[in-house]
Amino acid sequence: MMNDPIVEEMRKNGQAFAACYNHDLEAIYSALKEKEKTLGCKVVYRDPHHLPLERAQESMRYE
Repeated sequence: MMNDPIVEEMRKNGQAFAACYNHDLEAIYSALKEKEKTLGCKVVYRDPHHLPLERAQESMRYE
């Protein structure tokens, strides 16, 4: 599998952010909701995101 430097950077940043809150999902969620208030836009969506079946199957294919 190809290593994408952008994906690696995003994962690293996500892990660092989670570590700030001891990987506690409720604390992370609360922090992001507070950030929404200061930004004035949505950061966290609780509703599950579902891909259409065809797109989901395409994203699971390996080249």
